[in-house]
Amino acid sequence: MRIACPFCGPRGVDEFAYLGDATVKRPNADAPDALPAFVEYVYLRDNPAGLHRELWQHALGCQSWLVVTRNVRTHVIDQVEAARDVAAARSSEAE
Repeated sequence: MRIACPFCGPRGVDEFAYLGDATVKRPNADAPDALPAFVEYVYLRDNPAGLHRELWQHALGCQSWLVVTRNVRTHVIDQVEAARDVAAARSSEAE
């Protein structure tokens, strides 16, 4: 599998480190339901078939964090975005 780093170009997957699901959001620790929300956040994950957004780091390259949209059935990569751009878009949606 090759990942097209937006900064370095296409590279082999061996240059990258996988972190996990890029769609999970940390719960509010001050919320009244914080304990069950954190249990779900830490221990429960969906196992989707098809497109999935994942967090990767270009560990042996530019060190950038990336959000990779990948089909987990075929390993075909649909999209690669800089994680900072995804986070900025998410925070502008929240405002």
